[in-house]
Order: sequence, then C-alpha cells, then structure tokens
Amino acid sequence: HQAIYVEDALAAGERDWGIVAASLRQPGTRDALELQGGLYTLASKSVDGCRLRVVGALRRFLVAPQNPAALIGAMANPAIRIVTLTVTEKGYCHDPATGELNEEHPDIRADLSMPGRPRSTTGFLVEALRRRREAGSAPFTLVSCDNLPANGQTLRRVVTRHARLLDPDLAAFIAGEVAFPSTMVDRIVPATTDADRAEISRRLGLSDAWPVLTEPFTQWVIEDKFPQGRPRVEDYGAELVAEVAPYETMKLRLLNASHSTLAYLGYLAGYETIAETVADESFARLVRGLMDEEMGPTLSLPAGADVEAYKRALIERFRNPALRHRTWQIAMDGSQKLPQRLLAGARERIAAGAPIKRIALSVAAWMRYVGGVDEKGAPIDVRDPFAKRLRALSDAAGGDGRRIAASLIRVREIFGDDLAQSPSFSEPVTCALELLLRVGAKEAVRLAR
Repeated sequence: HQAIYVEDALAAGERDWGIVAASLRQPGTRDALELQGGLYTLASKSVDGCRLRVVGALRRFLVAPQNPAALIGAMANPAIRIVTLTVTEKGYCHDPATGELNEEHPDIRADLSMPGRPRSTTGFLVEALRRRREAGSAPFTLVSCDNLPANGQTLRRVVTRHARLLDPDLAAFIAGEVAFPSTMVDRIVPATTDADRAEISRRLGLSDAWPVLTEPFTQWVIEDKFPQGRPRVEDYGAELVAEVAPYETMKLRLLNASHSTLAYLGYLAGYETIAETVADESFARLVRGLMDEEMGPTLSLPAGADVEAYKRALIERFRNPALRHRTWQIAMDGSQKLPQRLLAGARERIAAGAPIKRIALSVAAWMRYVGGVDEKGAPIDVRDPFAKRLRALSDAAGGDGRRIAASLIRVREIFGDDLAQSPSFSEPVTCALELLLRVGAKEAVRLAR
C-alpha cells in the first residue's frame, strides 16, 4: 500500500525517499522482484476495465531468516527514517484478546534468549532500536499498517514490553523517543495467482512474476506524528489527521466485519469468492443488516463522514467481479481477527442491551469453519495459529453444537474472560451454530432477519 504513495512522491521530485522491502518469512517475493530490478505492476481492476501502473519505489530486498543481520543493519542505518509494518495480525505475537505481548510465543522466547539473532517482528525492531540508541542515532518512526484497533498503540505496547524484558533502560528510551502513529489502510488486495500473472503479463506485453491486483478504491488515514520527516503523502491522496480511531473503527466494524462474515458463511455455502457470495441477495441483505442494525450503532463517526455512502460503496466493492478475492483467503487467521472485527462490537451491543443476531451468526460460522470439515464432508484447509487447538476442541464435542460453542467460547485468547460468562453472547452464538449444523449456511443466511 505504501509503495504507490512513495512512487508518487518520487514522481513529484521527492528524490530522497525509497523503500527497502523485507520479508520475515519467505524469499519468493524477493526472488521474483530482484530479477525485475524491483519493478512490479499494480493492476487496478473493476467492471470498467484494468488500469496498469509500473511501480519502481522498491530499492532493495531482504529476507530475514536468510540474513537477519542484514535486516537489523538496514534498520540501524540512520538514513532509514520510517519503518512500516504489514505483517498481518499474527505477526505481532500478541494476545488478541488483550493486545499484550504473548511472552510464551515460541518466537518471543527464542528472541529473549538470543536477541542478536531475532525471529519475531518485535525482536527485529527492538534490536535495531537498541543499535540506533547505542550509536547515538535518532530512532526511526514505526508505522503499523495492519487491521488492528489502535494499531500504533498496539505496536508500541508489544515493542516496549519486548524491550523491557531485555533492558528496562532501552524500553524507557523507546517509550519516550519513538513515534508510533496509528493508521487506517483501506484497499482490497487479493492474493496474486498464476492466472493473474499470466493475464497481467499479457496486458503489459512483458513478463511480470509478481504483479499486485487491487481495486480502484484506496484510502490511507495516518496520524501525523513523524519527528524524522516523511514524504508529502497528503499530496497524493493520503489523509493526515490528529485522531485515526474513528476511521479505524468504522473500517474494522463495517468492511472487515462484513468481509469475515461473507468469508465464513460464503465458504460454507460453497462460494469461492466474495463477489460470488454477495451476488446471492440473501448474503448481501445479511451484511447490510449487520452494518445498519448492529455495527453501525456502535460507531463514533469521523467528522464529515457519510457513513451511508460508505456502506453502499462497500457492497459495490464486494460485488466487483474483476477481483477474485477468495473466501478461503479472508477466512485465514480468524482467531487473530475476530476480537477487533466482531467481538468488540458485540461487547458494546451487549452492554447496551441490544441484540447481536447477525454478529452471532458470523461467530458461529467461524466455529463451524474451524471444525475443519465442510457441509459436504470434505476437509477444510484451516490456516490459523490456533488451528490444531480449535479442531481438537471441536472434535471433542462430538458434533454437538452446544458443546462446540461452549468449548470454543472458553478460549480466552480470543474471547477474553467475559464473553464465556455472558448468556447474552453465548446463547445467540450457540443457537446460530445449532442452526448452521441443522440447515446449512445458505438456509441459515436466508432465515436471518
């Protein structure tokens, strides 16, 4: 997401910016892009066609597991003024229910014993900041671009805690000197497939091993806290604001909550993509009701926001048939996504004494999905840090919806300590899961009101 804004800055003459791209896991992107001189195609697809743009803002590529010292050295270089993160929710090694660092995570435990050769996101950041402090260099600004509530504060919390476990003085330096602006990124970007590569290469007239497909819509809202400077991204469409939270909450509870709802129910109903799912008017009606009647009332809206127009636009964005955004892809890592996408809104509704029928159906669909077997008896490839644990709990319940719901709601890392004790949450979720098991996803959605 950031690369197109840096590309615009370079085109406008801001020549002292560029991107060092790093992967904490796999070398595939690096291997493909190095052969292309760092160039890749951004393809914006809609019913009106496909717009191609070649992006050249990437200057260097690093793969942390292959050479952790190179990544630490790059971030320790005082020429690096901003480090952005797009590592997904699970990349923060945090407890999704509390937002605190998970000190028992295997990567965190390894990093605390060998801080000079880190494996985790926070481990790399803390070691690089330690070296900057040791050298007397100003720290870089840390920018989370992931779908987390108060993502800047979440990142600040896990980084400072990691540092405190190693060196309280370093933690105090980070807490006092490092800026952690919050952001909200809104653009739908499906995973690139081989078919996408072939299509974009054909349209471009050149081979592109790693194009990025997206929708025309884009929004980047950023808290303006950059003591070491930044590109003038506001000149290229980004919004610089004093408070990101209202934008962030609106996106998480409208777009992301609807996306997860469509992903779990759509997958169970046999739909491969979000566009196919929302083409079924029962599903479109469900998510519109979720936005209008359950999530919408929990929002404190940004000044001047037209929430009705935003909701209408979301349905049209979901309908975009040119983007084959797979339900299975969005369904990944639900244990990390549910707390901010669905459960935070559920808590507010329950506190207000309001119903959560559609939220409950969404949560129940997730419970049905992580059981690992679809409605036809075929296995589901559940990708989630908690997959084995969730499957074991589901299997132990022997297909009984009430027992499955009771077991899964007690996973406190997802549901906290409160929701399992709340009949206002557990009863509608249990009833929704029993309905899904009895009649299937399509009929359950059709019956939803």
